[in-house]
Amino acid sequence: MSLPKPFDMFDRDWEWRQLSAFVANEQPSATLGVVSGRRRQGKTFLLESLCEVTGGFYYAATEAVPRQEALRQLGVAVARYQGAAGSVHFADWEEAVDALLSLAHDRAIPVVLDEFPYLVRGAKELPSVIQKALSPRRPERLASKARLLLCGSSISFMGGLLAGSAPLRGRAGLELVVPTFNFRLAADFWMINDHRLAALVYFVLGGTPAYRTEYLQGVAPADVDGFDTWVVEHILNPASPLFREVRALLAEDPTLRDTGLYHTVLAAVAEGNATRGGIASRIERKATDISHHLTVLEEAGLLVSESDAFRANRSEFRITEPLVRFYHAIVRPYWTQLERVRPGRTERIWAASRRRFDSAVAGPVFERMCWLWAEDMADDETFKGTIARVRSGVVHDKAERVGHEVDVAVFDPDGVLLSIGEVKWGEVMGLGHLQRLERIADLLEARGSRPRVLTLFSGAGFMPALREAAEASDGGVQLVDLERLYTGG
Repeated sequence: MSLPKPFDMFDRDWEWRQLSAFVANEQPSATLGVVSGRRRQGKTFLLESLCEVTGGFYYAATEAVPRQEALRQLGVAVARYQGAAGSVHFADWEEAVDALLSLAHDRAIPVVLDEFPYLVRGAKELPSVIQKALSPRRPERLASKARLLLCGSSISFMGGLLAGSAPLRGRAGLELVVPTFNFRLAADFWMINDHRLAALVYFVLGGTPAYRTEYLQGVAPADVDGFDTWVVEHILNPASPLFREVRALLAEDPTLRDTGLYHTVLAAVAEGNATRGGIASRIERKATDISHHLTVLEEAGLLVSESDAFRANRSEFRITEPLVRFYHAIVRPYWTQLERVRPGRTERIWAASRRRFDSAVAGPVFERMCWLWAEDMADDETFKGTIARVRSGVVHDKAERVGHEVDVAVFDPDGVLLSIGEVKWGEVMGLGHLQRLERIADLLEARGSRPRVLTLFSGAGFMPALREAAEASDGGVQLVDLERLYTGG
């Protein structure tokens, strides 16, 4: 049975149920859980709330604190939790971990170590210490009902805790990743009912809840006409914490060193260079020189590599976080000018960047929204089959010697191609777009895999002739506009 969720917690129902079940598990001895996710997603709020509801222990580590100071701070927190004056002295981490386990002798409670990577930075042996403390037959573990939760925002580090030959592999009973809100949840969270406005805000800030609650104090554009002013006053304003947020995201991740080159790689991707070779060429490096940086950015959750739908040996990189894309496409090229505020300058920069915003930010993020809709929100009847995965790719026309891009390719669990689709954010789609998909479908049919459905996604709408063709197609042509994207299946 799930614990009562705090009244001020938006959504996170599934995550709350997992944490509740972990704490309420009838395992008689101490157990381990790992919670991770990008910064600003509400992990701390979740865990603090969990401890408040259950009477658990919560401790957040401090960055760049020496080992003994970290032990002292933890000792103060333990003493405060126990209602004792002063501090509990810990000689080493073995003693500290045993003390944490001893907090839960009588009943199962969460014992949370937040910002766990900060602790490990000053005590490399800590994962091994916890492994030893949670040995199956160890008396201290058997006598404890602690639900020890390790939490951190470095996705690569936290994922590595339980991977391969890591000391804690096989020890955890929970591995919870707290995601960003999808575009539908983000619209609800921002309380924006206008679908076009909701999409525009999502293109800039994605689904990170703290950007609304902490960074912008809930300030959102009142309508589409107010979007440009909102961007100028709250996103491109050097006094806003969002202005430097992307730089902070990279600087805070302990796995990212030489952040200048990482920013350059991200900028190359934001400009449309999606392949390994294309990125390397753009920044004038050899592909082998940036392999490590691409891997680290993937492990940090800032880039994802996705295979081509029609060519297994080809893949492309995509920026996962809309604000990172916005920063590199719009902010970074004008950083110095934006920092030196002059009357009217920011407005002129944004006006000059509007076309780039549509092509380099809105277009790619909208395409990803359409992917998510096809993968998680569309009914099986929409594509005449069970949806298993979504990709994009290029279909080559040997006769014409051209490659046709497919923005959305939907497959069932057996690899059968259910649908191919085209995505346009700012363009009203007509019969010409449908005819293009029909040409690609013919090429695929010649290879033995004609799609069952042709799908057109548009943020600007559809011409009457295309709507008529879709209505006459018996479901073979699907039109997805903003209304359907946000409310339909």
